[in-house]
Amino acid sequence: MDLRESISGAFQNLAARKLRTALTMLGMIFGVGAVIAMLSIGAGAEKKALEMIDRLGVRNVIVRGTEIKEEELMEVRKKSLGVSPRDGEAIVQAVPGVEMVLPRLEVETWKIHANGNKSDAKVFGISHRQPEVAAVPMAEGRFFDESESISHAQVVVIGEGVRRDLFGYESAIGGLIRINDLWVEVIGVLAGENQSGGDEGIPVASTEYEIYLPATTAMRKFDRGPLEAPLDELIVRLEPNRSSREASQQIDALLDRLHGGAKDYELIVPEALLEQARRTQRIFNIVMGSIAGISLLVGGIGIMNIMLASVLERTREIGVRRALGATRRDIRAQFVIESFAISLIGGFIGVATGIFLARIVAAMAEWPTVVTLWSLLLSTGVSITVGLVSGIYPATRAADLDPIEALRYE
Repeated sequence: MDLRESISGAFQNLAARKLRTALTMLGMIFGVGAVIAMLSIGAGAEKKALEMIDRLGVRNVIVRGTEIKEEELMEVRKKSLGVSPRDGEAIVQAVPGVEMVLPRLEVETWKIHANGNKSDAKVFGISHRQPEVAAVPMAEGRFFDESESISHAQVVVIGEGVRRDLFGYESAIGGLIRINDLWVEVIGVLAGENQSGGDEGIPVASTEYEIYLPATTAMRKFDRGPLEAPLDELIVRLEPNRSSREASQQIDALLDRLHGGAKDYELIVPEALLEQARRTQRIFNIVMGSIAGISLLVGGIGIMNIMLASVLERTREIGVRRALGATRRDIRAQFVIESFAISLIGGFIGVATGIFLARIVAAMAEWPTVVTLWSLLLSTGVSITVGLVSGIYPATRAADLDPIEALRYE
């Protein structure tokens, strides 16, 4: 028999036992599907975490004010005013390798409306240099500049969701918004995003429902509580070759002295978060890949069991073929090809199943999934390898049958 005849015969035997073949394939289908789905979910989680950390900036160190219990607030304020512009000035002067320090504060609002419409957006005062340290994509208009920050200009940049709430689908550029009792002019609209809150305390709420105005305007035009810190956070931008971990230690020591030992702040180092996220992701991939690999192993055992049963069932057929001139190599090839065909077809169906499962997870959980070429090649390759290995022993056993004893088998 040549290879074409062996392949044809293998597929005829599989087609003659459709139910058995389909049930045998299920192990490979779900095994491959599980590998692809798990790796896709893991890749999606990694992508989302990297996007979140990218918004913070790997070269940044963030000094953020912490929440303090009401009964302790008075005592803490005797030592420290909280995060303030003075901290930023001290960091620039005392910590080497600092490129800039940018303020950020959230404005307490009770009314945001325009054109008879209202929005529940959050309002932040930030620096005009914010686009230099973190991604601030613009859909239309522009970001406010240095002159507007110096003059405490009443201008804002709004998120796409705020634009829809207040202006419908019309252009918002040049429109007026009332925030509490202050009228401000819209000069820019942020590009829409699909990001939600993250882990590790990362502030990554979607910008769709955020409003940005100059920090100087926010501090002058909006009141804060007498015991509230002047700022919510400072973004410390480091020079390219400066270690953020070393800088964070120096910043912590400096702020500890300035705040009189009051721990009313915390430091966030995106570079450290990035490394931790990658380590966590590697562990996740290993665990999920191992679980999915067990599914493939179970599928391979199923193929071996079915092929051994097939050898027993077709013993007399093997004897007839050997009597008619088939060699042991022909018999071995017949069963190996059948095993290979089961794993190959099961692998392809499993790929489609895995992609489908990943899409379902993305739609139902609103969690991004990324189907990579590496995951497709890995799962398919392992499936085929398992199928071949599982078929070798039954094929060898079939080839070693004595022709005379096989012909006598009932």
